Amino acid sequence: MSILLSSGTIQLQADVLVIGGGPAGTWAAITAASQGAKVILADKGYCGSSGATAPSGTGVWYVKPDQQLREEAKASRYEMGGRLAEHRWMDRVLDRTYENMNRLGHAGYPFPMDDDGNLHKRGLQGPEYMRLMRKLVKKAGVKILDHSPALELLVDEHGVGGASGVQTQTGDAWTVHAGAVVIATGGCAFLSKALGCNVLTGDGYLLAAETGAQLSGMEFSNAYAICPTFSSVTKTAYYSYASFYYEDGTPVEGAGSKRGRSVIARKLLEGRQVYAKLDLAPEEIKPLLRVNQTNFFLPFDRRGIDPFTDLFPVTLRLEGTVRGTGGIRITDESCATSVPGLYAAGDAATRELICGGFTGGGSHNAAWAMSSGSFAGEGAAAYVKKLGGHAADRQLQSVSTSVISSTASASPSRTEEIVQAVQEEVAPYDRNLFRTEQGLKNSLQRLDGLWKDQRNQVVERSANGVKAREAAAMTATARWMYNSALARTETRGMHKREDFPTLDAGQHYRLISGGLDQVWVKPEAVQEAPEKKEVILP
Repeated sequence: MSILLSSGTIQLQADVLVIGGGPAGTWAAITAASQGAKVILADKGYCGSSGATAPSGTGVWYVKPDQQLREEAKASRYEMGGRLAEHRWMDRVLDRTYENMNRLGHAGYPFPMDDDGNLHKRGLQGPEYMRLMRKLVKKAGVKILDHSPALELLVDEHGVGGASGVQTQTGDAWTVHAGAVVIATGGCAFLSKALGCNVLTGDGYLLAAETGAQLSGMEFSNAYAICPTFSSVTKTAYYSYASFYYEDGTPVEGAGSKRGRSVIARKLLEGRQVYAKLDLAPEEIKPLLRVNQTNFFLPFDRRGIDPFTDLFPVTLRLEGTVRGTGGIRITDESCATSVPGLYAAGDAATRELICGGFTGGGSHNAAWAMSSGSFAGEGAAAYVKKLGGHAADRQLQSVSTSVISSTASASPSRTEEIVQAVQEEVAPYDRNLFRTEQGLKNSLQRLDGLWKDQRNQVVERSANGVKAREAAAMTATARWMYNSALARTETRGMHKREDFPTLDAGQHYRLISGGLDQVWVKPEAVQEAPEKKEVILP
């Protein structure tokens, strides 16, 4: 791994480059390194403290290898996800998650004891989890580039061979040539101010698509989380203990049901403020709730509000594909994309394989991050071994739709205007949560115009340039989302069409999307679960 410093430029060589330093990225880096690969991890923020997991507690889809328990776990969201998940992938993820959670225990993660004296491994506290993961990454010999967002991928006729970006704290440009690249940049929450999502702007989707990779399930991208109006903490599970009211104390009928978010959204669209109170929480678990999610209660404590007894105003905050299931399409069990040398993991990759068209916070998401990260790390390391010694001799070039330059780029004010314009298309409930053909077409017309305005723009290799690329990534993400939503003329999973309110058995397929200037969408068959054969004992 060589480092050449000249004129504010850092040049590095590695076997595997991992872009993103959350759970998926760190697991990918550790696993690739364990296979003998020289690994560099470039994080947009500070590896270990940035991203959606780091500031929060999360449940984990951790199930003991008991056949009945596993079958129940797989069935738990299969129907809710529109029957788009695949049993072989669920089995693989359950196996790897079980293995990785046990590895965390051996590495020193402080799992609590349950009432029977056994370690409770169905949840992780983000700060402790990611602090440990950074430690394990460094112990594995991985070089970490903090505050180093990638601006472009580098390719040749053989596929992806590296990336370049900028270190935002120093202004130094960086370039890494690598035999394989793992995209683990998370999903896209469109800068909605959801906790930990300030770095999750769809960057990896755009980077991958610029190389020719496809996406899958981008219609499953309209996740909204219940949140106090004065807070960024989106811990929806706690609202299972909530009742919902108007300001005068009258209950909001239906707001506490499985369709509660839709009910709340419609009331907010009518201009009626909805309030919540965690008045269904049993007394004995209230202290446990505080311990499990300390940051959930901080905004209340600062305002002198007791959420168990006092009404507080709520809203729905967009989490897009962070809590949706769409992302980069992977083509095999190594989490490879359709582009040689490019792999995807975590929220950056589609989670349809284990969730179909619906997921919530934590649980499946956390399991997918650590499992797909491991699969991608193994796959990338194996790919590099096949390349042999030729990786260092490749003549690479950028495929960015922006012109990455050392000169000044679009003004920050113009970038802010673009971001706001994209948010105006994806944040409103009547455009994204409750979708219609005409609404989607109207939004796409405006989004296509925004994309054309940004195409081939000069982007400075600087913090301002990073923001410009974020704006382009959010624009592109919204276009893949809405073109896919337009093509799925039914309601399935979290995707809701007001003009097609029921599930259509004839549309039991995934939607693959791609393209930059001209977005395309096409169906892809779901691999059916193998038919269970009756075993007749002698």
